[in-house]
Amino acid sequence: MVTVMTEAAPQGRQTSGLARTAYGLNAGLAWLGVGLTLVISALGGYEPTPVTGNLYGTHPEGFAGAISRVSDTLSYFTIWSNVVVALALTLLARQAPRDSTLRRVLRLDSLLMITITAIVYAVLLAPSAVVVGWSRLTDPILHQVTPAVTVLVWLAFGPRRWISWRILLSSMVIPLGWIAWMLGRGAVVGAYPYDFADVGTRGYPAVAATLAGILVFGVVVGAVFWGIDAAISRATRGSRPIEADQPRGTSS
Repeated sequence: MVTVMTEAAPQGRQTSGLARTAYGLNAGLAWLGVGLTLVISALGGYEPTPVTGNLYGTHPEGFAGAISRVSDTLSYFTIWSNVVVALALTLLARQAPRDSTLRRVLRLDSLLMITITAIVYAVLLAPSAVVVGWSRLTDPILHQVTPAVTVLVWLAFGPRRWISWRILLSSMVIPLGWIAWMLGRGAVVGAYPYDFADVGTRGYPAVAATLAGILVFGVVVGAVFWGIDAAISRATRGSRPIEADQPRGTSS
């Protein structure tokens, strides 16, 4: 049973055309970054870089390596976070009249996952990253531009009051799903997307500790967004987009 808020938005509380436009542009930017990355990967357009440890990057040349290149690309947390942004903002841009737990979770995940992507890239990956060729186009979109736009759009247009403890804890399901996929696939292909997730080099205990720390950091990031949301809601209580503090109905 999924709780769905079905209250129609009164006059003045409907999502504005400007907000819908911002949501749509945010979604389009995320889809653009993901789409370009997948196409370039499939075509083998990225410059080969030296592979250390048990990291992604070893593929047959040309068409023969297309499937493995795309599979690797789809296993990066960066791609997952950008896809979540694209999905969450597409739903908001369509202005569907119903509010649901799933939409709230996707909206919070779009914020905390893309924020973690930007921070982890800046702190752990960018210092040693080799950015050449097409990466000069797609890396900034995925790791810097989309994160910044996503946070700015949320600050400006919300939706407000969509975060609770239940939503915050539920938002860990998608990151946990990525961890399960990444480690499970890694056990099969013997390769991992990031140095800190390289089980073959670091071992499961060290990798598990790092991933657990990132998950805890994700909860903290979500709590920070919750606090900011509460502050903005208090300051703008008279003009809230489609939202409901309590369920108005249920739908299976």
